[in-house]
Amino acid sequence: MDYQKLYEEKLTTADEAVKAVKSGDWVDYGWCTNHPVALDKALAARKDELVDVKVRGGVTMWMPEIAVAEDAGEHFSWNVWHMSGVDRKIVAKGMGYFNPMRYSELPRFYRENLSVDVAMLQVSPMDAHGNFNYGLAASHLADMLARAKVVIVEVNKNMPWVYGLNGSEINIKDVDFVVEGEDPPVAQLGAGGAPTEVDQAVANLIVPEIPNGACLQLGIGGMPNTIGAMIAQSDLKDLGVHTEMYVDAFVDISKAGKITGQRKKLDKGRQVYAFAAGTQKLYDFVDRNPDVMAAPVDYTNDVRVLAQLDNFVSINNAIDLDLFGQVNAESAGTKHISGTGGQLDFVMGAYLSNGGKSFICLSSTVTGKDGSLKSRIVPTLTQGTIVTDPRSTIHYLVTEYGMVNLKGTSTWERAEKIISIAHPDFREDLIAQAEKMGIWRRSNRI
Repeated sequence: MDYQKLYEEKLTTADEAVKAVKSGDWVDYGWCTNHPVALDKALAARKDELVDVKVRGGVTMWMPEIAVAEDAGEHFSWNVWHMSGVDRKIVAKGMGYFNPMRYSELPRFYRENLSVDVAMLQVSPMDAHGNFNYGLAASHLADMLARAKVVIVEVNKNMPWVYGLNGSEINIKDVDFVVEGEDPPVAQLGAGGAPTEVDQAVANLIVPEIPNGACLQLGIGGMPNTIGAMIAQSDLKDLGVHTEMYVDAFVDISKAGKITGQRKKLDKGRQVYAFAAGTQKLYDFVDRNPDVMAAPVDYTNDVRVLAQLDNFVSINNAIDLDLFGQVNAESAGTKHISGTGGQLDFVMGAYLSNGGKSFICLSSTVTGKDGSLKSRIVPTLTQGTIVTDPRSTIHYLVTEYGMVNLKGTSTWERAEKIISIAHPDFREDLIAQAEKMGIWRRSNRI
């Protein structure tokens, strides 16, 4: 097959390609760093010709052009799988909506439940075999594109080319239109500021719990980054990686020589992830690096896969939690902040692993808008708050005041343990609230 001839036959402009979108269509932008740029601008330019175009995306890194105009919501709606700060702004504008999911299920949503009229996303340049690589995000893209009636790829020469399982590339024969984009730099996610004293205190509690040969999953945020930095400086060796999101901390751990993947029972020697976002350091590291592998999220996040990885260690953040052990990692009351994503997948998967441990970490307090100190450990979650991790799934909880294991505990035991890692200023009130709820029984340990 003459792949270059096919390429030239399907090559067109962004303005021509987006004419495939009709009013009422469902349009998919892919995921995170793969959201289109030139195609998005061209679709936004057609705004006044279109109504009720429903667009899906996730972990949005920049404001899409279709959401910029004042009356954008009269023509487009934004439907997001996992919310970033940009997505929250679109929702606040009144044209954005959250799609609840466990991230591991997303490919199946496309196979069984969703329709896609037009899919458009950034990809790496075509290789000699006619394949476009999804680069930083395998995620659910293969199933999304298989479902699409029209597939448009926007080529970006700056998109890293990443080795992967089936589900990391699409062939020119399965593409309807090719657009050579503006080759913008791949959007970067800042590595965050310097770690706080709380971050360091939590990291000091967790890192000693990680054995040599452990397989790591790190969430996003200051605490996981601090833990990653501490691992890079530790004496740990032969670590593996199997994660949903690949972040800069893994690059630092790798360059420190701590990651070999030689003790992994699956994908030995390979760092496996569903999508990656970070600084240029990360993008340079994963580009054509045989040590890393992008894979569909129904593989990376499947609890049945995670259970096969010995000493699997999952480290994630929380917004707040209550005395029953219910963890919220995605909302402030009814105001949505992020999403369930893969956190519940990894909480369950780590516990099923032989020697595995799941850590939910958070600071014990937060400073409110009025300047007052508020406890992140509360008697019950605020009305409307989303429970990300049910109380029955929690393993270790960690604040700067300590670490507790909730497995096998009764309601009074877990209330006692959770209060023991709350900020001291709030413990007596939490005890009083626990007594009112009938879950307090002071033991001899307190």
